[in-house]
Amino acid sequence: MSQPANPHQSIYNIAALCAAHGLTEVVLSPGSRCAPLTLAFARHPATNVRVVPDERAAAFIGLGIAQSRRGPTVLVCTSGTAGLNYAPAVAEAFYQQVPLLILTADRPPEWIDQLDGQTIRQDGMYGPHVKRSFTFPVDTTHPDAKWYANRLMNEAINLAKAYPPGPVHVNIPLREPLYPTGEVVFEEVRVVHETSPPPRLFPSDIQKLAEAFSDADKILFAFGQHDALFRTRLPHGGVDDYTLHQLTGAVFLGDIISNIASYENEYTAPILNQDVFLSSIPEKEHLRPDLLITCGKSFISKAFKQFIRQYPPKQHWHIQPAGIVADPFISVTQTIQADPAEFFTSLLEAATPYSNLTIERKKLRSSFSQVWNDISKKAAIELIKFLHPSTDLSHYQQWNEFNALGLTVKNIQVKNSTVRVTPKISLHLANSMAVRYANILGAPPGVEVFANRGTSGIDGCTSTAVGYALAEPDKEVVLITGDVAFFYDRNAFWHNYPTPNLRVVLLNNHGGGIFRLIDGPRQQPELDEFFETRQQLTAENLCRDFRLPYFPVDSWEKLDAALPVFFGPEGAGGVLEIQTDSAVNAAFFEEYRAAVKKAFS
Repeated sequence: MSQPANPHQSIYNIAALCAAHGLTEVVLSPGSRCAPLTLAFARHPATNVRVVPDERAAAFIGLGIAQSRRGPTVLVCTSGTAGLNYAPAVAEAFYQQVPLLILTADRPPEWIDQLDGQTIRQDGMYGPHVKRSFTFPVDTTHPDAKWYANRLMNEAINLAKAYPPGPVHVNIPLREPLYPTGEVVFEEVRVVHETSPPPRLFPSDIQKLAEAFSDADKILFAFGQHDALFRTRLPHGGVDDYTLHQLTGAVFLGDIISNIASYENEYTAPILNQDVFLSSIPEKEHLRPDLLITCGKSFISKAFKQFIRQYPPKQHWHIQPAGIVADPFISVTQTIQADPAEFFTSLLEAATPYSNLTIERKKLRSSFSQVWNDISKKAAIELIKFLHPSTDLSHYQQWNEFNALGLTVKNIQVKNSTVRVTPKISLHLANSMAVRYANILGAPPGVEVFANRGTSGIDGCTSTAVGYALAEPDKEVVLITGDVAFFYDRNAFWHNYPTPNLRVVLLNNHGGGIFRLIDGPRQQPELDEFFETRQQLTAENLCRDFRLPYFPVDSWEKLDAALPVFFGPEGAGGVLEIQTDSAVNAAFFEEYRAAVKKAFS
């Protein structure tokens, strides 16, 4: 007599199918209903499973792993509210276009709404913030149902990877018994691969765009959020290569998260400090481009977005292969469905080179580029003069977080015998003031910059950096964060996996200091209690709980002494806590704003 089919065999096959597709990184939060999934991934020889109890932290850790590997991470959790805790990371992954395969265990459909334990309405619970939500069949013992389960999982995995990548949800109802009485057997699974080449423009389209490009007098390329690999795919070696400027005579601009510059050549680097000067120049008509070309995702700089909204170009091209086209500048006139790097290559091949333009047009482009570069260089000089008046710490201004962070960033990669020399560093920026400060200060050479700017929330910034550090143990990972984001996400460290390569720079002003810096809340009498939400926490107990090295500093002298140790070759990660006063920080930042405005008045 033949043995009855294992009711969970298709569940075990999910692990085998994921492995066959190259999805080997799994972040699991323990539970009972997800036992068949847990055992499948835990026992499959090709999968690397990490256990993180807090589902919210687990999802952001998975996000960080996916960022580092540039491929999907698998998330596994039990039924009930466990899956709801994934929601912030799912939304971030959706808008940041990071692939996740989300597997939520569920109760059988007959038990939903019956007040039984851990039963909620899980089908489609992430709404429009996933590329698609699938429901796995309850009973897969019939051959047709088993075939359907395999087809569904192949489709879900391929969809997560297809451009634009993003999160895909599979809800999996499971009946008891949940635990096997014998071995977990992995069958040979059918793997369905998908090839999705990016759309390509017709030569006639390229020619038409090239003619419009050649006829433009003032051209500005603006790059939104990209990973560092994008820079390597740009024509002629990237934006740092002077060839691009020679060929186009255009202005190249990006935020710190654009990752388009190596910061190694001050004469050919793109403009990255627009946040310093754009809000300080009273009249900006001379900076208005005729043609604006954008690509990538989010821009940090509110000043740049407001500038384009106030001074819209005659033409604004936005390039992306597929997906929803965002228009935060309110100026898009043409969307171009193409891979940006390939588009730039084709455009430069077809357009009239800068050297062959009319004398008049060359003068106009040269003048436009010179104006932007002169202003940028002046802003850089004024910033250095204000933040770093001397190498002697006694000449530094009153202790404050902006200035202290500037000194810290300078030491991330200092090439001497006492400080670690790391050719590749991953710099992660938490939202709120940390990412704004960093966008003004810039990044050291050889650094790739990440930030959760999909939704710009504070809720999982630390966990994302932890995930990246776990996935890249040989890479230095530095997180710059504020106290509210840090303590909100303390469960990022609640797991059993060491991260000696993670260094956290914590700006602790004991509240939401950003509300003292933005108009509106800072003028209200309720500022302290209802906006800034003052608190007296420090990272000391957290570091003790999770056995992290702890470096508290509250003066220039202490910071100067701590930096060589914190970034030193013998370091084991840890937290550098820069403790400051919120009111002093706000006053200093206003001084900075006034100094820059005066320089450009």
